[in-house]
Amino acid sequence: MGDKQQTDDDPELITLQETIYDLISRIRDPEKPESLEDLNVISESGVKVCRLRDGQLLAHIEFVPTVPHCSLASIIGLTMRSKLEQCLPEKLKVDIYIKKGTHDTADEINKQINDKERISAAMENPNLQKLVKECIDSGDS
Repeated sequence: MGDKQQTDDDPELITLQETIYDLISRIRDPEKPESLEDLNVISESGVKVCRLRDGQLLAHIEFVPTVPHCSLASIIGLTMRSKLEQCLPEKLKVDIYIKKGTHDTADEINKQINDKERISAAMENPNLQKLVKECIDSGDS
């Protein structure tokens, strides 16, 4: 953590952290009508923003799938990433992770949702694009 400036004392980082939470908390769960916030998949404490030594901003998002074997955890991660890419500046680096101990295949999913090539390949699938869009759009209404 020595290369990072924590959020606590920087109003810009606190505001960005709150904005990120507001954007992703309203996303609809892929299987249920409730939002990620309603299902406690995402919480304010799971969103951290810091400034790296090189000045780049890093958002670290941790989420908890509804069940340890959730088959749509990777979709939830991709949906959050898509929403943030649509709404936030490009200079922001986003890392999304499943909270340790809350999913059976968390390590594999974490690699998938944080790998640019895997994300790009997944988002070429029209059915996946449609599902991600529906989850984002229903949260915006």
